[in-house]
Amino acid sequence: MRYFVLLSVGLNIIFACTQKPKQEFDVVLRRGTIYDGTGGSPFKGDIAIRADTIAAIGDLSDAVGKKEIDAFDLAISPGFINMLSWADRSLIMDGRSMSDIKQGVTLEVFGEGWSPGPVIRKPTATPVDSLWTSLGGYFDYLMKKGTSPNVASFVGATSIRIHEMGYAKRPPSPEELDRMKALVRQAMEEGAMGLSSSLIYPPADYASTEELVELAKVAAQYGGIYTTHMRSEGDFILRALKETVRIAFEANIPTEIYHLKINLARNWDKIDVVLEKIDSARRSGLHITANNYPYVASATGLTARLPNWVQEGGAVAMRKRLSDPNIRKKVLHEMRMGIPYKNSDPHDVMILGFRLDSLNLHYRGKRLDEVAAMRGRDPDETVIDLLLIDKSPIAAVYYQQSENSIRKIIQQPYVSFGSDGASMSDDPIFANWGTHPRAYGTFSRVLGKYVREEKLFTLAEAIRRFTYLPASNLKIKKRGKIAVGCYADLAIFNAATIADVATFEEPRQYARGMVHVFVNGVQVLSNGEHTGSKPGRVIRGEGFKKLIP
Repeated sequence: MRYFVLLSVGLNIIFACTQKPKQEFDVVLRRGTIYDGTGGSPFKGDIAIRADTIAAIGDLSDAVGKKEIDAFDLAISPGFINMLSWADRSLIMDGRSMSDIKQGVTLEVFGEGWSPGPVIRKPTATPVDSLWTSLGGYFDYLMKKGTSPNVASFVGATSIRIHEMGYAKRPPSPEELDRMKALVRQAMEEGAMGLSSSLIYPPADYASTEELVELAKVAAQYGGIYTTHMRSEGDFILRALKETVRIAFEANIPTEIYHLKINLARNWDKIDVVLEKIDSARRSGLHITANNYPYVASATGLTARLPNWVQEGGAVAMRKRLSDPNIRKKVLHEMRMGIPYKNSDPHDVMILGFRLDSLNLHYRGKRLDEVAAMRGRDPDETVIDLLLIDKSPIAAVYYQQSENSIRKIIQQPYVSFGSDGASMSDDPIFANWGTHPRAYGTFSRVLGKYVREEKLFTLAEAIRRFTYLPASNLKIKKRGKIAVGCYADLAIFNAATIADVATFEEPRQYARGMVHVFVNGVQVLSNGEHTGSKPGRVIRGEGFKKLIP
């Protein structure tokens, strides 16, 4: 008997000595439903993170994490990519990116026409604006400040034009065009994702198609893409789309359409033709994609109601013209004749906010027709008066779209998403920032309203278009999907409850349902609360590494 006891003890010692030690990771997410970002079926499993990278996926019962999170009943997705973000300034003010992190956004992409660089340093510049002159300089400054999400940017054709030509309404000289191309080249080598334009606004709309083709060719040399707010989203949308396709073809460059939409009721029936023309371009071999925010209203300045010619030379020159009675009379005549075409019914315009507190007190949140009645003026005169008094563009919401068009657009497999807004918090520094609910709810609205409630497409497909699709379009490696070796940018949420809460009346409300968020392996959201961590990095385009032959 004593022999068998000794034998048993000996075997146990041998087994213990030869037993494989458990693998140790920094973080292990347990029992989650994993959506890898490619659109395939989800699967149950564990995910292990080591440093900034996904190190293992599957049944990790033989592993141990320094930190372990039970993700049972939660979806685990790659972090979401905001393809149209205006957080370039708000992140300097508050790097936590609260309104987007609480939706699972781990990458903010800047640069719709205007980009953080290049800029000309002026003696009158604000302290912040005097700290960099190039896109690369902006990246360096932002990283010193620290951000929770990763960031990337296009170089804006508008910024390029202003840098060399100011607000002049004319073609560039050959020398100016050469300098503009050199600025694109510099930005691409600093890591820009490509070239962007915002052709519905001055001075961007002063650029010819040929000018844009020449600039886009430079971005194409570096593997970049061209993305555009087209010249028209209403009466002339088919003409604008034709120009976009032409630029894609002549510059031989992948092209994306910013916030694809159809404005004004008289144009809503054009949606099927627009989608068919995009499909036709794609079938011909052009890489045409788009992004969207799923709201029936857009947001821009009251300046959008003015003819573009009166805005030549910039804001100061515009106000000087509007102060001239003869010019004011001509502007009012054009506005009443429907120029610019994008003017909508005054009741469909809600004012978000002013620079002056005195105006905010009386008019903020009211419709334009209501403000006009309060002032005893007609809506067009009211617009001019307010622009002269406030000396700002005056942010406003424009109700111009239809739910039917939105549903058709967001079901297209090539459509990703962008908030077209800043990423803000409830910090008092943002108290006077007028905002649109899309800044707080774009991604959560898609998941809650259009996926869970309306079942327009599957959760796996929505995640693909939040993650792998935009990462692929931007040619970003090792992000946008869950795979061993990819960076650990992860969004962990409750698919049964995730929803947007922000409304047009009360836009500053965080989305609900996002539980945990990781950026580069660091947890920035824990049980719905921000951790304060700022592990964000600059994600640079291919041109930063090498020039494509």
